Amino acid sequence: MSTLGADVRALLRRAVTVYGDDPQAVGWLQTHLARFDEPLRVAFAGKVKAGKSTLLNALVGEEIAPTDAGECTRVVTWYQDAAAPRVRLFPRAGSPRPLTLARRQGALQLDLGMPAADVDRLVVDWPSGYLRGTTLIDTPGIASLTADTAARAGAFLTPEDEPSPADAVVYLMRHLHGSDVRFLESFRDTDVARATPVTTVAVLSRADEIGVGRLDALGSAGRIARRYRADPTLRGLCQTVVPVAGLLAQTGRTMRQDEHAALLRLAAMPQAELDRLLLSADRFGTRPAEGAPEPAVRAALVERFGLFGVRLATELIRRGTSDPSELSRELVRHSGLDELRAVLATQFAERRELLKSRSALLALDRVLQRDSRPGSQPLVAERERILAGAHEFVELRTLSALRAGTVRFPADALPEAERLLGGDGSAAALRLGLDGEAPVEELRAAAHAAVVRWQRRAESPLSSRATADAARVVVRSAEGLVARLSVR
Repeated sequence: MSTLGADVRALLRRAVTVYGDDPQAVGWLQTHLARFDEPLRVAFAGKVKAGKSTLLNALVGEEIAPTDAGECTRVVTWYQDAAAPRVRLFPRAGSPRPLTLARRQGALQLDLGMPAADVDRLVVDWPSGYLRGTTLIDTPGIASLTADTAARAGAFLTPEDEPSPADAVVYLMRHLHGSDVRFLESFRDTDVARATPVTTVAVLSRADEIGVGRLDALGSAGRIARRYRADPTLRGLCQTVVPVAGLLAQTGRTMRQDEHAALLRLAAMPQAELDRLLLSADRFGTRPAEGAPEPAVRAALVERFGLFGVRLATELIRRGTSDPSELSRELVRHSGLDELRAVLATQFAERRELLKSRSALLALDRVLQRDSRPGSQPLVAERERILAGAHEFVELRTLSALRAGTVRFPADALPEAERLLGGDGSAAALRLGLDGEAPVEELRAAAHAAVVRWQRRAESPLSSRATADAARVVVRSAEGLVARLSVR
């Protein structure tokens, strides 16, 4: 455990002793102590039909989140690793009860058996290697057709007087709208939460639809994502923006043998005839065509892959990728899912202790504000000491200030500052902008050079006080890299 994690745990244990006569406070604090030993909790948020459930399925590699044509996620649904599949419903009033497990065409079907308004949450236990390290939480659309459904998403992700049950958020958007910005801004409500960018990753979802299903659609989506990443408003609200074709990613990871056989038949057709079929989804699923699979088979295929997925799969087969396992891997690679998984690993998984500590300090703050008593002042002081002194939090505040533009560096220095502060991930090579396979000697030399370079900037008489203070934080981060690399 990191020093930060150990300090926060010790502080919470002291708080349990001080508030020992308050069962509610003790239960709350112990819950957050236990969260340190749990997998990282990552919530999926976005508007209705942004593709949250589809992307969740792609990450897990199984269709466990319903994705039909209506609003599937009417209640907050937790997906966590377990030895055997099980679904439990937790009502707002009464005891939890199990739900019957049913699957249709491979996809999990959930029947609540009561109005969604009466359900607090669903918990889906599922054996999964991915869920072993990360608990995924699917939330209702924030712009739902019903106000009650949208309110449930807001209440979970941005509760009024307590930290969110999620440690980090993946926010899905098809385009950047004002409602997306307003929702991301709602996270910034406490002193610890000023580090919002590091707890949020935005996904330009359904990226294949940006280019109207053309083979270059993801290239277009990538250019839009880069433009969003440079947007001053969005830079201060999320860590990065990643384009992902969620439907292609899900289907690539769950492709069935009959679907592969149908794609082989389509790829064997004359290119001109196949292109005419692929002019629209309706045409593809209904028009008779010699040598093609039956219309019903094609309709099911376009529902699973989308027009972009069918075009890409048949093109890959024509180029020689006919093995089903190899084709699945290529579809996933082209979908952008691998890039997202890498971002989630570097931005969330590597910061697990930091994100857990952040949630715990927010929980402690709620207890301290609700009940100030003799013995609580040392807890307040220790909490402030951790927030002010723990370099991890100092880094996040500085990174947030740089991204929001409240502290400015010259354009040629800003990317390096953000990188050294952990903006691209906490690993030494990522902070130094070097290849992950670079030898320790090269990393150490780069870290030493960064210390010298940023000390010079911090001591420059031309730097404002705010700029000099931020530069000193960068210096400390670089010195930490030197220390870390010197013990190897």
